[in-house]
Amino acid sequence: MDGMGGMGGMMLWMLIWGLVGLAVLVLTVIGIVWLARRSGARQQLPDQDSPEKILRRRYAAGELDEDEYLRRRAGLEP
Repeated sequence: MDGMGGMGGMMLWMLIWGLVGLAVLVLTVIGIVWLARRSGARQQLPDQDSPEKILRRRYAAGELDEDEYLRRRAGLEP
């Protein structure tokens, strides 16, 4: 052997492991970005309850008495 074969092989393995490490890092960042976007999309969904549903729920929970419920319901009608 000429002595360079061992050194060249070691440099090749260092290059391969460097690329593997870089690939793992890139995949980790992509995964984090994907999870952040996915959870952010869930948080941005508006509440789909109509004002009427909210009013009925509050009345059923006892937060409003009947007079207040009827007054507010009349205010929601066009």
